[in-house]
Amino acid sequence: MTMKKPVAVVLAVLVLALSASSNAHEEATKDPTSSMDVPVAAQGATAVVDRFGAALQKADLATVEAILDPDVLILESGGAERNRKEYLGHHAPADAKFLKGAHIQKTHRTARRDGDLVWVGTESEVHTQKDGKPLTLLSSETMVLKLEGDDWRIVHIHWSSRPKK
Repeated sequence: MTMKKPVAVVLAVLVLALSASSNAHEEATKDPTSSMDVPVAAQGATAVVDRFGAALQKADLATVEAILDPDVLILESGGAERNRKEYLGHHAPADAKFLKGAHIQKTHRTARRDGDLVWVGTESEVHTQKDGKPLTLLSSETMVLKLEGDDWRIVHIHWSSRPKK
């Protein structure tokens, strides 16, 4: 991956964030009592985000691979994996093992679409076990997806989490 591609992804995220304020309510289906704010135009991409999460939790790495763009940039805990092959060869199996049996409860989601790009921000509680003891993590996830033909591909992921007090 060249340096231009990560810069382009960052710029795309900034453009989407700035444009979100101008078209945030365009086609919005937000229920004022809901913590989910996903316009109709972004629902196809959010379905792909959900499919990715379910596949990772089931260790279905073939589906994970199919959804990720070959040049995906994944940022987590101060580290980076700069393409799909690197992620699948390193952290994907460990992520799948960690998520196996976890209960993930979405607490908030916001998504916005601008042309062929969508960003999806999701906050969750992850209920799992570590060393035989219950563990609850507060998780934040941002994904950027690009429409390629008829399919959404994840081009960027940023994950962060911390133990719930």
